[in-house]
Amino acid sequence: MGQAQVLEGGCRCGQVRFRLTAPPLIESLCHCSGCKRMTASAFSTTISVPTGGFELVSGEPEVGGLHGDEAHHHHCPWCKSWVFTRVDPAMGFINVRATLLDDPRAFSPYVEMQAADKLSWVHTQVERRYDRFPQLDEYPELIAGYAAWRAAR
Repeated sequence: MGQAQVLEGGCRCGQVRFRLTAPPLIESLCHCSGCKRMTASAFSTTISVPTGGFELVSGEPEVGGLHGDEAHHHHCPWCKSWVFTRVDPAMGFINVRATLLDDPRAFSPYVEMQAADKLSWVHTQVERRYDRFPQLDEYPELIAGYAAWRAAR
């Protein structure tokens, strides 16, 4: 993803559309059981963008999946696609499902998380791997590593 690139995407039926106007903080894969169940796939794809770099263009998503205090999964009310996750606002970012980009080839995962739960037949090409989620104090270095990796590509 280019630094000034604006990316758009949406749910399967097109009712919920979004725009990303800020460079991602990180691009990742998650192998946790919750993500696998919500995507009905082997893992979820995520682009984490600063809150100000995410714009809901159309549609009114509804909360589904996780209904906790720390995160809310937003889905299209019609087709039920999992579009994005709003985490604790103090964290300052939103996680968008990368495969919902109009051109998902812009997505290039740097890290995979919950690799201990990865299905045995899944093989990925990422720079960093965590058996579980990184600790909060590891994220600044992880984000800096991603930025350097993207700049070198």
